[in-house]
Amino acid sequence: QVQLVESGGGLVQAGGSLRLSCAASGSIFEIFTMGWHRQIPGKQRDLVALITDDGTIMYVDSVKGRFTVSRDNAKNTVWLQMNSLKPEDTAVYYCNMYIRTTAEWSMREYWGQGTQVTVSS
Repeated sequence: QVQLVESGGGLVQAGGSLRLSCAASGSIFEIFTMGWHRQIPGKQRDLVALITDDGTIMYVDSVKGRFTVSRDNAKNTVWLQMNSLKPEDTAVYYCNMYIRTTAEWSMREYWGQGTQVTVSS
């Protein structure tokens, strides 16, 4: 079994910063793409940023220049550094990873439990 555990959410004033982390544990053989998504109640979950196993990075336009995604393969961890936060960044943030376990050859997608980020104006 694989678990993704997130941490780092909270309440911050506009213009402030937060750093989210997501660590995977369990019977992991290999991790491919890692990503961050966010969801506002009543709306779909949207991609914020992703980083592939070869280091390719992609951001949604609304966070470019403010958010930075990074990973440490040895620690099975992905981070999202969020700077210059805006009230519209308020959401529940979820990490996801595409993981191949030691038990099966096929790759599966796993999700974290979500962490609330609230930005006050």
